[in-house]
Amino acid sequence: MATGWTQRLASAPHALAIAGMVLTLAALGQAVAQAMMLTAVRAGQTAPGSNAGEAVWLCLLALAVTVPLIFLRAVAAAAAITAASTVSLTVFGSAALTVAGLAAQVLASYRLGYEGVSAGAALAAGDRPDRTPVLACGLALPFLVLALDGRAGVPAILLTALVPAAAWAGIARRARGEAARQANARAVMAGTLADHMARGERARIARELHDVVAHHISMIAVQAETARETTPGLPAAGAQRLAEIAGTARAGLTEMRRLLGVLREDAGGAAARHPQPGLPQLAELIDAAREASGAGTRLIVSGPVAAFDPSVELAAYRIVQEALSNARRHAPGAAVDVELRYGEGTLLLQVRDNGPGPPVGHPAGGNSHDGAGSPGHGLTGMRERATAAGGSLRTAAALGGGFLVEATLPAKPELA
Repeated sequence: MATGWTQRLASAPHALAIAGMVLTLAALGQAVAQAMMLTAVRAGQTAPGSNAGEAVWLCLLALAVTVPLIFLRAVAAAAAITAASTVSLTVFGSAALTVAGLAAQVLASYRLGYEGVSAGAALAAGDRPDRTPVLACGLALPFLVLALDGRAGVPAILLTALVPAAAWAGIARRARGEAARQANARAVMAGTLADHMARGERARIARELHDVVAHHISMIAVQAETARETTPGLPAAGAQRLAEIAGTARAGLTEMRRLLGVLREDAGGAAARHPQPGLPQLAELIDAAREASGAGTRLIVSGPVAAFDPSVELAAYRIVQEALSNARRHAPGAAVDVELRYGEGTLLLQVRDNGPGPPVGHPAGGNSHDGAGSPGHGLTGMRERATAAGGSLRTAAALGGGFLVEATLPAKPELA
């Protein structure tokens, strides 16, 4: 508790000035009391003027030991107080140094260690070593000489030990503060660097999406519309398919513009962005899939419907979207059931079709395949989305034929 009180005094200028005033009054009072006692003891042995002179000198030395703490900086105050204490102990002995003066000497030493030689000198010195420890030990040297001489008594012995100890305590606290400030600065710099790197990576991804992927999708839409309008004798079913291809490509471009708006902070602001899809948008997605495939697609909901975390709902939406795309690609014309089972804090999502199922030798839990049989990333992407949301995904051949995608998602990612 005493250490904390001393630290607050050393680090607060106003509190230090108040402490110096209190110590000055205490030292002056003790000096007056000692002078009165000295006068009473020596009554009749010396002339009255000499006793009065000693009393004045005791009071002046009491002021000299404490007043510098109020008005002078750390180095000047420590040097002045040390000089006054040395003179007081040398001339008058151990009875001359007051308790308040002893406390002022210790506090000045601690302040010297905490503040250093001076802020200006530290800035000018640059990489030069700190001279505060040498100065603190130098201030203790006069008290060591007086303690070895034996005339100053216990106060000199105490100051020989307390002056360097207090100074080193101040130096240690200053070092801890500087280490904490440097650690905070490094943390801020690391966070800023990571943020800049993330912004740069998002900008790079946005450029790639805009310059490569968006270009190819727009070309698909243009070519599909051109083929539908310029191909002579095109059947109505073929024209409808080409129109659906163009519509799907335009929808993909819309989704990509939303993604670019998220990746680029300067892409039109928040007003141009749309909320990410979730479970309420599944009905629209299934209606669009039904119209695109021409086959039966149902949405089955069981259990008490509840709101889930937006990231979980987005993962569920994207899993259903990818599963429906895989069903149209690998099992054209097959009926698809999308089932949502709401449980206590969990959502069981199943997408099942009645198509031919996975090909022979194909691991149901592996990647999806495109029409040519080359490995794709559909199932891997679905599994990654489920894992990122705190859930799991399983793929297998459905009972009675077909393919099954089953995902279990928590209400919130942190509850996984």
